Amino acid sequence: MGANYTTDGADDDGWGVGYEGDSSGVMRTVGRQFKLWREDKGLTQAELGRELGYSLEMVSAIERGRRLPKPEVLEHADGVLSAGGKILAMKEDIAEARYPKKVRDLAKLEAEAVELGAYGNHNIHGLLQTEEYARALFHMRRPTYSDDDLERYVSARLARQDIFYRSPAPTLTFVQEEVTLRRPIGGKAVLRNQLRHMLEVGRRRNVEIQVMPTASEEHAGMSGPLQLIKNRRGSTVGYSSTQLTTRLVSDPKEVQVMELRYGIIRSQALTPRETLIFIEELLGAT
Repeated sequence: MGANYTTDGADDDGWGVGYEGDSSGVMRTVGRQFKLWREDKGLTQAELGRELGYSLEMVSAIERGRRLPKPEVLEHADGVLSAGGKILAMKEDIAEARYPKKVRDLAKLEAEAVELGAYGNHNIHGLLQTEEYARALFHMRRPTYSDDDLERYVSARLARQDIFYRSPAPTLTFVQEEVTLRRPIGGKAVLRNQLRHMLEVGRRRNVEIQVMPTASEEHAGMSGPLQLIKNRRGSTVGYSSTQLTTRLVSDPKEVQVMELRYGIIRSQALTPRETLIFIEELLGAT
């Protein structure tokens, strides 16, 4: 069976999603607790901000339920406010609420992955993006994102990249259209750093990156981007996306079609070794 998820605009890897209301309650609760503990300690917002390395405006936004503190700040805040672990206890809730619901869902699937394969034809896949590249992508979205949402989208994207450092390491394969490595999203400096990052990631033993040359006459990926995730139990799910909808594919027959297409796409692309050489040459010319 397949499930359709309506989004606010398909992400480059199929997960550009709106924020559900389940995070707003957490934000209000955290803000209320910060304010109560701060006032009990006799600190102004500015004084608390200086202790935490935040501006007065940031502390105010947290207390009004508009922003969430970074999880790593909570331990410091707990000590500064003498909260006895009560603020730190919200760390898990805050970590989840910082991200869109469907990004959390995807991250959970990726956390169980033993294999992940993805074909991208428009932008660099999200798991391969640098922070500045991801920020540039989200910055150009229309309708535009608020500053708060932009920061949360970027944070969510970078958090998913923990998959590269898991043990045991999953097998990760990516096929990128050549144009995605040439399009200067964010400017040439951002693109150069992005290419350097892909060289670094592509040299990891559990990662293979391949480029589909624009000049290729045979191409099994003309139906659009796709992603496949196999979990520890041996089952595989797929994802496909359009402008406004991301579709989870779990029907075995449909997954089989996606696996067939992805296998042919990989066979038609440059090999991982050829791809690293291609990226090095492209970096030198950028």
